[in-house]
Amino acid sequence: MNKIFWPTHLPASNECDQLGESPSVVISQAVIMAGGKGTRLHPYSALFPKPLMPLGDMPIMELLLRRMKAAGIREVIIAVNHLRHLIEVYFGDGSDLGMRLYYSDEDKPLGTAGALGNMLHLLDETFLVTNGDLLTTMDLRRMALSHISERADATVGIFERENKIDFGLIEFDAKNRLCAYREKPTNKYYVSMGVYILQREAVRPHISDVDYLDMPNLLLKIKASNGNVCCFRDDNCIWLDIGRPDDFALAQKIFEEDREAFLGHA
Repeated sequence: MNKIFWPTHLPASNECDQLGESPSVVISQAVIMAGGKGTRLHPYSALFPKPLMPLGDMPIMELLLRRMKAAGIREVIIAVNHLRHLIEVYFGDGSDLGMRLYYSDEDKPLGTAGALGNMLHLLDETFLVTNGDLLTTMDLRRMALSHISERADATVGIFERENKIDFGLIEFDAKNRLCAYREKPTNKYYVSMGVYILQREAVRPHISDVDYLDMPNLLLKIKASNGNVCCFRDDNCIWLDIGRPDDFALAQKIFEEDREAFLGHA
């Protein structure tokens, strides 16, 4: 049975001032998806859940939580499953970070969007959703301001990637005559960063009583229902998903070379 549960100690509702909540906060609640098994990151993820994979002296999800706090987030619901006890023991109720952390457990995979149905009654009108294994310097507050100003039902963070082909690319016509020859071309495209801002009532019809729903399908359902789905990009940010061993190694290198970029806001 899926359920929401809380650590033994939680800050009381009148402790907002102690958590440093600011009247200029745009969005104060977030959901972090931290339940995946991280199969592409084996053998590391056999011992640690991806959100606890260390970069320098702290796990990647702590960097994400610190960035959220700097953007005004004070309450975070963490969707857990694989090795969940390690995440709960490490972060506890969030008081060490000056935040409130709750945990949502699912007994079967529901997908990134499907997991939101389990916590719908706890969600604010506007909330942030991220994957738990991201290394980024994206300006979350600016994304929130963009979401509000656009009156969006959903906003997805996007990032430009380059894909270099290591071979000469040949194009030819129906008669096998050469049309073009491009030596090791580089293609540019935008990808989802795994960072979203959603309106509760826009997602409600699509996530209630579903067995499984991923985020791309949720966004397409909102769009098909005439919802306003926007994209946000921060051209100056760093972003990396540590889903594979080589990405994890690169994330460690990037973090150690410029710790200030990831911790200077905290």
